[in-house]
Amino acid sequence: MFNFPAYVTVWGRLGRWSHVVLSMAVLVFLISPILVVMPLSFNSQPYFTYPLPGVSLRWYRDFIDSPEWMLALKNTLIVGSASTILATTLGIMASLGLTHPRLKGRALITGILVSPMIVPLIITAVGVYFAFSPFGLVNSLTGLILAHAALGVPFVVVTVTATLAGFNETLSRAGRSLGASPLRVFLQVKLPIIAPGVISGALFAFATSFDEIVVALFLTGTDQRTVPRQMWAGIREQLSPTILAVASVLVVISTLLLVTLELLRRRTERLRGTASF
Repeated sequence: MFNFPAYVTVWGRLGRWSHVVLSMAVLVFLISPILVVMPLSFNSQPYFTYPLPGVSLRWYRDFIDSPEWMLALKNTLIVGSASTILATTLGIMASLGLTHPRLKGRALITGILVSPMIVPLIITAVGVYFAFSPFGLVNSLTGLILAHAALGVPFVVVTVTATLAGFNETLSRAGRSLGASPLRVFLQVKLPIIAPGVISGALFAFATSFDEIVVALFLTGTDQRTVPRQMWAGIREQLSPTILAVASVLVVISTLLLVTLELLRRRTERLRGTASF
């Protein structure tokens, strides 16, 4: 498997093999819940057992035919899409400000913007609940959208700021020297170049909203349930294989998001490599 050079000692080879074995063990540990959940979602019987007594799409049909699950899915998509748009817009504007060469207090402002990534969600949820209650934003999709947008902004700020760090400002100055307005320079010059970072941040923001449960428990009622909150309620009330089918769908969606992010990362690296010549 490995072609070790002649100068590598026995301990060096043993260390390399140990590293491989440990990495494989960690990988198996991480994917084992998925390997357990996904096959059970195709169980033909309403109980969890191996080996499967039969294979069926019954629980996926129950998910599609259930008004409660479809309402939760609708709410999740609405909240996820709206919060992503809001978080991306705010994150881009914040990133443009953070990369301004004359900005003072950059470290403090950056720390405040990324604080939702550091503060425990339960603390954020309690704070948002008391902040939104006087304005009637509890038990409403609007309140959940605003809260999820706040959680998504740090991801956009981090990815867009990192992309802007490699942007050549000479291009912007050239556009302005030709008479273009700042908005036109941003839309036609800067935005296409930083697009991979923007899309990556938006996908992170959407993924954050898509599987968020703690804030949703504080801000939503029965009519505003999202898919994670519906799964939580289902586990507490009646454990059904339908939950496993929903979990499998979420795994597939998360995998697609990760693949998209990896493709964007590679595209960004190629663009940076081209720009360096």
